[in-house]
This record gives sequence, structure tokens and C-alpha cells, in this order.
Amino acid sequence: MPESLPTPALHGDAATVVLLRESPHGPEVLLLERPSHRGSFAGAWVFPGGHVDPEDRQFPSPDDGDARDPLVAAALRAGVRETLEETGLAVSAADLAVFSIWTPPPTAPKRLRTWFFLAAVDAGADTRIVLSPDEHVDHAWVTPAEALRRHGEGLVNLVPPTWMTLRWLAGQDSAAGAVAAARCQPAAEFRSLRTLDDEGRPIVAWAGDEAYDLDGRAGPAGTRNRLHLGTLPWIRERTRPST
Repeated sequence: MPESLPTPALHGDAATVVLLRESPHGPEVLLLERPSHRGSFAGAWVFPGGHVDPEDRQFPSPDDGDARDPLVAAALRAGVRETLEETGLAVSAADLAVFSIWTPPPTAPKRLRTWFFLAAVDAGADTRIVLSPDEHVDHAWVTPAEALRRHGEGLVNLVPPTWMTLRWLAGQDSAAGAVAAARCQPAAEFRSLRTLDDEGRPIVAWAGDEAYDLDGRAGPAGTRNRLHLGTLPWIRERTRPST
């Protein structure tokens, strides 16, 4: 097995908030379109979110919900703040359920470890979106399955964490049920590695995949824990070799 790649230092932390609401077609999720000519994830449709700022790390706060880990509490505060700044919607830390934690690939120019939170908003309330003009150019409430369909047909751009989150949400029957499910399970951790498969096609691999030569966490030959990015629609592959 080749020597494992070193893990570069992180540049900070961030929070992403996946806002859900009920609809006649099932739960809908809020996606925001990034400007196509500048900034992070240019042209992609993403969830609200942003950096954990120094003021988010001040303790204690009455809006920390049930968070006991100072880092999680700071990410919760950042998620609450960024959601209001980017959408005009007010949520509280108590509304947010930790869903996943993403660490970017070693080759990423800016490596922000990002907490993903789920939150359900009242579909009957005023959910008009007020975009921050410096951050986003459009928004849409859409079912996860429809967002994946649009991406698979090349109509919208997504990044792997968004795609993977939408894939999980597509199997949920309701917004409230998705949040409840997130509260009942440990946060999934994804330390991503962008690499190529045996045929030279781009993939994102995670711990356990045979191609994950990072931190000594590669799996045995034939083990797959990856997302295929070479063609649309993307394909999630997770298999173990037969014994």
C-alpha cells in the first residue's frame, strides 16, 4: 500500500443550515444560487451558511440550545446568524439538529470544517426569502428528488456535500421526520479526498475506500466508499469485497 498522504491544517470552521418545509409533494429544501463569476462555489446551488466568526465563539449564550461542546455551540451560533443574514429567516439553535461534519479535500484552497444542521420551518408562516446580494443571486424551495433530477440533467450545479445531503433527504417522508431522524443518530463525518478511479475518472473517496490513501484509513482492495463525478448523474458507490 502506498504511503498515506499527510492531512494539511484546517483554515477554520463553518456552519451550513439545511432548511426544510412541508409541501403537498413532500418535504422541500431551500437552495441558494451562488454568483457565477466570483467567490466560493461559484455558480453552485448551496444551503445557507458561512464561517464561524470569532464572536460566535464567545460563551456562554442563552441561544446555545443543548450543545455542550464549545465548538458545536459556536457552529450553531454561526448557523443561526448566517441563516438570518443570507435568507432573512430567523431560526434558533434549539431548532437545529446536527446532521453531518464535512472536512474538505487536502487540495482545497480553503479548508473549512463544516457542520451541517437540519431545521424545519413552518410552511404556513412567512417564508419569503430576502437574499444577501453579495452572497447569492437566486433561491428555490424544491424537493430533494427534484434538485437531484435537475443536477443529473445538467440544469444546476451542486457540490458533493450538497448532493449527498439531498440524497439522504430524498428518502425522508416529512421535514419534521428528517429533523427527528437527525437528532436520533450520530453526526456522519466525511473527510473527503478527491482522486481518480482505476480508469482515470474523478471521484470523491471517504474513509474505508481502497483509494482513500489519507491518514492510513484506506480500505482493503475492492472496498468502495465513494462518489463518482465523471458523468451525470453522479453515482454513489458503497460496497465491500465478497469474502
